[in-house]
Amino acid sequence: MKIFKFGGASLQNYSRIQLVLDILQSTPHRPLVIVVSAMGKTTNALEKVVEYAYRQQQELAMQMLDDIVARHTEIIRELFPHEHDHLLQQMESYVGRIRNFLSHPCEKGYDACYDQVVSVGEIISSLIVSACLEHIGISHAWIDARLIIHTDACHREAELDWEKTRQAITEHLLPGLQQTGCVLTQGFIGSAPDGSTTTLGREGSDYTAAILAHVLEAESVTIWKDVPGLQNADPKLVSDTRTLPKISYREVIEMAYYGAQVIHPRTIQPLQQKNIPLWVKCFLDKQLPGTCIHHELPDEPLPPIMVWKKNQVWVEFTTRDFSFITEHRLSRLYDAFHRLHIKINLMQNGAISFSCCMDHHPEKLNNLIHDLQHDFDIQYHEGMELLTVRHPQNGWHQEMIRDYLIWIEQRSPNTLQLIIQQASQASIPVVPVH
Repeated sequence: MKIFKFGGASLQNYSRIQLVLDILQSTPHRPLVIVVSAMGKTTNALEKVVEYAYRQQQELAMQMLDDIVARHTEIIRELFPHEHDHLLQQMESYVGRIRNFLSHPCEKGYDACYDQVVSVGEIISSLIVSACLEHIGISHAWIDARLIIHTDACHREAELDWEKTRQAITEHLLPGLQQTGCVLTQGFIGSAPDGSTTTLGREGSDYTAAILAHVLEAESVTIWKDVPGLQNADPKLVSDTRTLPKISYREVIEMAYYGAQVIHPRTIQPLQQKNIPLWVKCFLDKQLPGTCIHHELPDEPLPPIMVWKKNQVWVEFTTRDFSFITEHRLSRLYDAFHRLHIKINLMQNGAISFSCCMDHHPEKLNNLIHDLQHDFDIQYHEGMELLTVRHPQNGWHQEMIRDYLIWIEQRSPNTLQLIIQQASQASIPVVPVH
């Protein structure tokens, strides 16, 4: 059994969907499970819908949703010039539920509202791919992932309920696989105990593929992307990147932890537990060898591997009475970060201060400040970036940051981390909290 996962870039227009269909037509292997993401940039657009709705800008939210529907309608009509009415009706059935949901105030909070709206991207994408497979004669079963992926009620970063998920996969996915040899489902989404939709975190489709592989004891997982394989840096930021033919589970976990977007951070553990190799291959050229991620170390030393996280904020907490940052104070800080589901990307302790780098989500930062401002003086610096280099070599990164100021530098034998800011933004003032 194999698991194929196709991301948004592979499904963003007519020509790329044709490449995906070519891969599937030339893959006789059965059983096969196909996991798809929302079509390219749809999730970003749906996030805007949620943002407008939460700000009670209903007209803008509906307009953005109409734009998303129009873009999908165009692709559907390209794929099926003469027989698209049924697919359009299916799409509108799901979108109609979102319209109804948005017509009322978001009473359950931003994250819960987010999951109910953003998840429609995966559903629509999978309906379109399913219609394509049916059109070219590939027998398959379509399954709503919310029927088989069960989680807790933590919206946007849901934790998997492995026992319920394993049971649901056995009851609902396996029969379709036995009957047709092929199952198509969605990544990223699941269901909470109350039946509401949850999501597994951005890029969570990778994690879905790993969950299914673990439960089904798959031979391998292949993630199809628009790059030749796993590279040692983002080619959009670095011109002379290298494709890594082999890399260990451990190294990829480190990369994902530091913010590499190529693999969802929770993808590796379920595969490592059952020694299932993960392939990263290029849908633009299926003949390229790609990258194999497994337990074995590569034959040659790895080159420097760079992860660059933008849109960061550096937050400083200082005790008001000049008392030390002891375990008691740290516990108070960590508890706040945990409750608000905020990941610390880098941290530094002083005698009376604690500082950290985090993704800049204004609503989460505001909640954090509100929770801690009675115990600490707080100030924060916007416009920061976090550069992490695994296996650094002398001077390898210097040219890339020549237009930056270095705020913080932390080193270990295998990792260099820098908090940096573009020199042109250095005049942006610190924001104190009163």
